[in-house]
Amino acid sequence: MTDPLKAARPIRPLPNLIFASRWLQLPLYIGLIAAQAIYVYHFWVELVHLIEAAFGSEIALQKLVSSIGYKSDVVPTSLNETIIMLVVLALIDVVMISNLLIMVIVGGYETFVSRMNLEDHPDQPEWLSHVNASVLKVKLATAIIGISSIHLLKTFINAGNYEVKVLMWQTLIHIAFLFSALAIALADRLMSAPSQDH
Repeated sequence: MTDPLKAARPIRPLPNLIFASRWLQLPLYIGLIAAQAIYVYHFWVELVHLIEAAFGSEIALQKLVSSIGYKSDVVPTSLNETIIMLVVLALIDVVMISNLLIMVIVGGYETFVSRMNLEDHPDQPEWLSHVNASVLKVKLATAIIGISSIHLLKTFINAGNYEVKVLMWQTLIHIAFLFSALAIALADRLMSAPSQDH
């Protein structure tokens, strides 16, 4: 049983200052929330352009073509399957980066700053109930692999507009992300294994 006098003992000034310094991360998380808002805005701008292009707007089509980096010998005058696919992949990319931001904001705040006390909240994310620094690292690594996969797929669909060197480097970087995530997951598993035996 915990001694109430020991639990209520005040923290000495220096440890208290060091412990309070975790709140310096709060502006960083607020900045990430602002970045999230910019991503939401960008998503809707691209989606509106896609809808307008579907209804025949050449201005919207040209904005889409320039934003996705699509190049062709013939200037497109209407949406084609490749343009639609590249735009949709770009939208998915925004969503995945947004998911990554949420994981960093919510998980990081919960892990490093202060508890959010969401245990009884019906909308508490499932992963938040068992989040810690190592779980967060693995989740972020897998999210980065997902984002890298989308980028690689966009590049392969539009491969005619890239040099072989660019395609090779993007593939190698993606493989490096895969190995990094596997190494993080393996290290996390090895580090947590002894504690589970006791």
